Amino acid sequence: MVAAQPSRPSGSVSEGAGRGTPPVRGAGQSSRSGPVRSEAARQAILIAAVELLIERGYDSLTIEGIAARAGVGKQTIYRWWKSKSAILAECLLEGLVFPGKLSVPDTGDVRADLATWLAAIGELIEGEHGEGLVRSLIAAATDNADVGRRLRDSISGSGALSARLHAGRGTTPLLGDDAPVDEIADALIGAVLLRAISRAGLDRAAVDRLLVALLGVPESAPDPGRGA
Repeated sequence: MVAAQPSRPSGSVSEGAGRGTPPVRGAGQSSRSGPVRSEAARQAILIAAVELLIERGYDSLTIEGIAARAGVGKQTIYRWWKSKSAILAECLLEGLVFPGKLSVPDTGDVRADLATWLAAIGELIEGEHGEGLVRSLIAAATDNADVGRRLRDSISGSGALSARLHAGRGTTPLLGDDAPVDEIADALIGAVLLRAISRAGLDRAAVDRLLVALLGVPESAPDPGRGA
């Protein structure tokens, strides 16, 4: 399920909000009204973009629609972003698309931890807007590689996936001490995105098969080649 979006700034933001220098991110509030209005406009635009992406999908997302929803003029948007995909890249960067980073737990059991992470992604994709949202972001990534990089970063928990695989090397049959953890992480993310595109779902059986393919058969599991 896609998380509730941050509260929209009260009232519409006037076109004048975007004039002057681009918004300063992370800066303290100034007593001058200009920077405050600029940040309010930027936030309104980002929130509007996510709302419309969820409601209409990437193909129907337009700068005009974002401007109307945010209460700003198109000139304000084009002053800060070149395209709708660039806006979405910033939405991903700021954590406005997913309910925070999809973190990978570390309980000491890498297989169980990855299963938990994959289950969380599966729940997200199977939510009311999740599948369409992920598919829309994949479409946006074909227009803007930055969207693809930030989508990968969001799904993998900002490198937490590779770090967890690295920590788990030597604990499963196919995750040896010299295992290419970055490539395994890419394979996991690719499988997730492919299942989203094909609408195949990511249930427990699919998760188990994927982990067997990448990590090997659990030592406690019966050898499928042996008889009873």
